[in-house]
Amino acid sequence: MNDQQFNEKVSQDADMVIEDLNTLVGNGVSEFNQEFQKLTGDARETMVSAVTAIKKDIGHGLSQYNAKAQEVADKVPGGLGEKAARYPWVAISIALAAGLLLGGLLKPAR
Repeated sequence: MNDQQFNEKVSQDADMVIEDLNTLVGNGVSEFNQEFQKLTGDARETMVSAVTAIKKDIGHGLSQYNAKAQEVADKVPGGLGEKAARYPWVAISIALAAGLLLGGLLKPAR
């Protein structure tokens, strides 16, 4: 084997090593990308199911609250309950007045 053949052989081997390294790195990146996508997909599914459950629980709680509020509003004499249901400012005014009254009654004596 002469110098020229040796140099060609070294050059071919170097090219093969570079090609194999590029393939190895490409496969590693591809595998990492697949695992990352799988992980993000699993996290996304978990988040969606958790949000769905929370939304369902909140909807159930709000419907119970609305039913109780309507029940209380129906028991208020003089049509005040209907006005509170129709006009939000009436309900807010009633809540503020009740809060101030309770605050004054439950305030510790100084």
